[in-house]
Amino acid sequence: MNKFFAILGTISLSMLAAACSDTKTAKETATAETASTETAPAKTAVAGSETPAADASAGSATAPQVEGTKTITLSNGASVTWIQDNEGEKLNPRSLFSDASDSLYNSLNMPDGIPASVSTFLVKVDGKYILFDAGLGAFGGQLMNRLAALGVNPDSIGLVYLTHFHVDHIAGLVVKNDAGNDTKSFKNAAVYAGKVEYDAWMNNIPKNDLQKNIMALYKDSLHLFAFGDTLPHGVVAMDAIGHTPGHTAFQFANLLVIGDLMHGYALQKDHPEINSNYDMDKPKAAESRKRIMQYARDNKLLMAGMHLPPPGFAE
Repeated sequence: MNKFFAILGTISLSMLAAACSDTKTAKETATAETASTETAPAKTAVAGSETPAADASAGSATAPQVEGTKTITLSNGASVTWIQDNEGEKLNPRSLFSDASDSLYNSLNMPDGIPASVSTFLVKVDGKYILFDAGLGAFGGQLMNRLAALGVNPDSIGLVYLTHFHVDHIAGLVVKNDAGNDTKSFKNAAVYAGKVEYDAWMNNIPKNDLQKNIMALYKDSLHLFAFGDTLPHGVVAMDAIGHTPGHTAFQFANLLVIGDLMHGYALQKDHPEINSNYDMDKPKAAESRKRIMQYARDNKLLMAGMHLPPPGFAE
């Protein structure tokens, strides 16, 4: 695997995914705690950005913030913390959005690229921690540094929910120990992954050695779920396919974790028909984007996106 890590930096992070065996389904392991349409997009605001901030109905910011993080209190009293996993500024280039006409892109007045991030989200509920995606890991990820600054021990994270299997969402599941061997980043965590995603990448998608190794490391605590399943702490798994075969969004109270639904928020918030070149099935990705954004508006949900610009939240 060390050899694979050495060469993987030359491979597009967006085109990798994972599979493994000896898993259990969510219905076998999870205790349920809770039980669309194509429309013109309404105005959407990134909370804490230069556009109008999220209002009080979405949640309230809490005191003082660690650099690269933002914490919001949700409607059920739980908290969610955005964690910026990439270093420095991230701009997604115009070339990533080949669906967009030059005139449309130029109207954004963002010649250097569209502001974005690589992000994870940490929920604290009933004294327990849930992590949504695990970030870049050895590829420049800052998750462990941010957790330390927040005073959160990785061993205290009990659940990790994965939106999909691209490297920038799962590589952070693994760290090197003192002997230089790969070991779990989250020793006590159960990892939840979509069965559709798992099956598709395991059977059909090449260049998945890294993901196989990572998932094999967690095989004794890996659980597969179906769209519509209610997972521990009342998290509901939602179909968001298109970016990858089993791309998943998660709803928790008034929070909607949207994964990679948008790579260029400034462009796609008003033009959800525009895909990024990372979207594996563009028609399905566009349909999911329109449907889920409308669902968020209809239900006044706070969106948390892994590639939204800092601080990672939007309404």
